[in-house]
Amino acid sequence: MRVRSSLFIGMMMVAINTVAQNLNQPIPFDPQTKVGKLPNGLTYYIRKNAEPKNRAHLMLAVKVGSIQEEDPENGLAHFTEHMAFNGTKSFPKNELVSFLQSNGIKFGDDLNAFTSFEQTVYFLPVPTDSMKVFLRAFDILEDWSHDLTMDETEINKERGVILEELRGGKGAQQRMRDAYFPVIMNGSKWGQRNVIGTEDILKNFKPETIRNFYKTWYQPQNQAIIAVGDFDVAQVEKIIQEKFGAIPAVTNPKPVGVFPIPDNKDTKVAIVTDKEQPYTIVQILTRLPELKEKTFADTREKIKRTLFNQMLNNRLQELTKKADPPFQYGFSSTSSFLGNYDSYVSGVVAKTGGIEKGLKAVLDENARVAKFGFTATELERAKQNLMTSTEKRLKEKDKTKSEAFAMEYMNDFINDVPSMGTERYAAFVKEELPGIKLEEINALPKELISKENRAVIVMAPEKDKATLPKESQLLEWIDNAGQNVTAYVDEVVSKPLLASEPKAGKVTAEKQIAEIGVTELTLSNGVKVVLKPTDFKNDEILFRSYSFGGTSLYPLAENLDADQSNVIAAQGGLADFSAIQLRKYLTGKVANVSTYVGETMEGMSGSFSPKDAETALQLIYANITAPRKDPEVIKGYLANLKDELQQSFDTPDPQAVFRDTLSAALSSYNPRRMPMKPSDVDKINVDKAFNIYKERFANAADFTYFFVGNFKVEELKPLLEKYLGSLPSTGKKESYKDLNIHPLKGKVTKTVYRGIDDKSAARLVYSGDFVYTPENVTNLSAIEEILNIKLIEEIREKESGVYYIGSQASAEKLPKPRYTLLVAYGTNPSRVDELGVKTIALLDGLKKNGPSQTDVDKFKIETKRQLEVQLKENRYWLGELLSSYENGEDPRDILKEMSLVDKVTVASVKALAAKVFGPNLIQVKLMPEKK
Repeated sequence: MRVRSSLFIGMMMVAINTVAQNLNQPIPFDPQTKVGKLPNGLTYYIRKNAEPKNRAHLMLAVKVGSIQEEDPENGLAHFTEHMAFNGTKSFPKNELVSFLQSNGIKFGDDLNAFTSFEQTVYFLPVPTDSMKVFLRAFDILEDWSHDLTMDETEINKERGVILEELRGGKGAQQRMRDAYFPVIMNGSKWGQRNVIGTEDILKNFKPETIRNFYKTWYQPQNQAIIAVGDFDVAQVEKIIQEKFGAIPAVTNPKPVGVFPIPDNKDTKVAIVTDKEQPYTIVQILTRLPELKEKTFADTREKIKRTLFNQMLNNRLQELTKKADPPFQYGFSSTSSFLGNYDSYVSGVVAKTGGIEKGLKAVLDENARVAKFGFTATELERAKQNLMTSTEKRLKEKDKTKSEAFAMEYMNDFINDVPSMGTERYAAFVKEELPGIKLEEINALPKELISKENRAVIVMAPEKDKATLPKESQLLEWIDNAGQNVTAYVDEVVSKPLLASEPKAGKVTAEKQIAEIGVTELTLSNGVKVVLKPTDFKNDEILFRSYSFGGTSLYPLAENLDADQSNVIAAQGGLADFSAIQLRKYLTGKVANVSTYVGETMEGMSGSFSPKDAETALQLIYANITAPRKDPEVIKGYLANLKDELQQSFDTPDPQAVFRDTLSAALSSYNPRRMPMKPSDVDKINVDKAFNIYKERFANAADFTYFFVGNFKVEELKPLLEKYLGSLPSTGKKESYKDLNIHPLKGKVTKTVYRGIDDKSAARLVYSGDFVYTPENVTNLSAIEEILNIKLIEEIREKESGVYYIGSQASAEKLPKPRYTLLVAYGTNPSRVDELGVKTIALLDGLKKNGPSQTDVDKFKIETKRQLEVQLKENRYWLGELLSSYENGEDPRDILKEMSLVDKVTVASVKALAAKVFGPNLIQVKLMPEKK
């Protein structure tokens, strides 16, 4: 099971020449990637990669975003992105989306795009085992690059969709951003732009304006084609050269431009409040020159900053593990910003009345580092963690998804950051990391922290406006922070996690399920283990366990204690290790274990590297046998929880009130499902909660564990016997209690009046009893996907009434077979009822007439294409195995899902729709508060 990291790296580096003999040499591009430039200026990146098999991830990257827009064009870069799905030379109107759906590519999930300040990027994942579809995909990329139709009718229809996207983004965050962003951008063009644009421009721009924008900027020299996947590189290069090489070069193209932000000697301060902002956030942003990774020396500097960020934020995290944490959340880090700038940002989410205390706590840690530096042990841990993550990436180099490589190449094209390749980067880190000295890291605050080019942002509730610090007070706190700080003391525990070796149990029964490659083990204490070795990932093992019971077994009076039991137990660490010490102990290890106590079951979940399998099993063992109660840390957690709830209670977020109203209706107002109130925190009995946690995990014989990933059964067995087979067991089997919590019956309509923005949202939920069979579950999935197709076609595209609309269906077998089907959308308050009526009419049409054969076929091909990929993923198998065993089903039926999809027909969907769209319908609307 164990492979020494240094040996592994050495083996992998045999073919790699030593790098960084001269740190000033330029970073060469990944040799496994074909990079070229056509005579017309278009760049292309091509790489063969078989993860997933028979798939390719294609992208069109355009080095143009909202920063290139002139004032009358604000929002048109993003609008252009939308128009790429509303008519091209080869695919008029919405035919492109329909064509791709008919070939297994989902709109939104697979087919998508985004626009930002500096880029517009289109994603097109396609199958490569259909040459017809694969070649057609390049027609789509070519159309996007220079052949959008920009039909006036389609432009006018899309106005409504984007106006609804603009409407959906309204709220406290948007209003505050609009107020502070121009201030911190110091009069530059950045402060005059937002990606989505303004309502006036979106409603009134002339079609010729967006056509001119498209013609001006969508030119070969501003574009890159990225192709990564399971294909022949030479063939793809030929396709690109033929299709895109024919696009004429542009004479005297308009440069994309550079947009500097004027320097400021003084500190720019923006203090903004909003009626719907529940808590206070303070950020201190220092603008820095961009650290461009051009040479290996630049990469070394990036690594230093990564180490710095990790160590400083670990210290800030430790401050939350106190009886009276100084803030809800605090952070400091350096990262990329905008244009040719990086930034160093320190921030705090303050507790009620605690702006000064929280801000000073973050700034004191910065000052402590500037004055005394980090310790050698901190740096060694940070190096170990970086080396571990680098090794993990190297081990997975042949299992890396094509999308990940494609995103790297996009970053190179847009931001001029070369991708040196996994092997070369790992070799560089291995060679350079040991030589990074503590004094180098400790010198970074002088580079990163400055009064020049500094901005301070305060975002706070409007109700607190009168008590907020003035600008002068803020600057005094910031400039005088850290005067009395002392050196940090690094407390490390150097002993084993377990004080004594557990007495191992034995495997008493073993069963093979050859059809799915699963081995079932029963251990001598009654623990059941389900093992599925895979080669889907080289450095990943996922696990989960469950036992029936959960909070349902406790009376209502103890529900809060039970509900918080695993969270409270997790605060204190394990055995003799505090939570802080445990994090340090796990340095360099990939072993994540967490517990849960739900309503009907409890258990654990996590992941680990094969080399850290024993550590992971030790963590599982310790979580059960040696949870550590830390009263001070628990006190701090509960204080922060109460404060967070109080802030939300004092300034209710409209969306949160909306969600809570829906949730209450879906549980028939059962007190167990009602949102937690600040006063509830005072009712939590910590001792009782801790004891409930121990009770829930006291009987090992009631648990089933699942492990999926890269392991050998015979090598894992001894660890399972030692750490799971030794767990205490009573032999008693438990079950959950059916609490009979279901949605309200009949037709239920509720309206929530919250929010000052002119926007609304709606949720329609059907629910009821369900005949739980594999066929019905598959047909329910078909209803969901067919609804999504039709809702987008009818309500979004034809009505131009929404930006987002979608359905989600689910079925559960336990505690009783039930289903729910949700439809969600947001829109103009004046149209919310109208679109609700049209949505229900669409559902009724599906119920009365069934779907079209075309839509059934789209569901089938999309689902089967998705299953082809999922069947090679550890996470999918873990979820399916867990579901099979929980529901008492034959796990071999997992392999029948393809055939179940094949059996879906127009008639089968119609028959189930007639039951799903039944008498139980909950409709909840969010409307602006009445004036």
